[in-house]
Amino acid sequence: MTKIPDAATSVADESVPLPTVPGTGRMSSDQSDIPTGHVRDYRQLAIGSIICGISCIGIFALINSVKVRERRTSDPEKAQIYSHKARKFSLIAIAVWVGVLILIPVLMALVSFLLTLKD
Repeated sequence: MTKIPDAATSVADESVPLPTVPGTGRMSSDQSDIPTGHVRDYRQLAIGSIICGISCIGIFALINSVKVRERRTSDPEKAQIYSHKARKFSLIAIAVWVGVLILIPVLMALVSFLLTLKD
């Protein structure tokens, strides 16, 4: 007598991918909320560059970040361009602020040293 496998064991043995939303771990009932071309918007980096960097440059980064979210589904090529701009402006704002924080004490020490040499 041969044993016929039932449907439960044959489905358990097969490898079936689960429809999940990337990054959330949630099951998705419909596939419409899965992004087709994921473009990073660097929103947190832009906000961080406003708080911990030069604010006026960080605002440009945040504006580009908002444009990325608006155009993510309609125009992915333009969204990618805005994504690069948002990242670039954020990093420039933070780098300039770190440069200023380092440069001011160094210049103060240099001026102090030059004033002591003058006397």
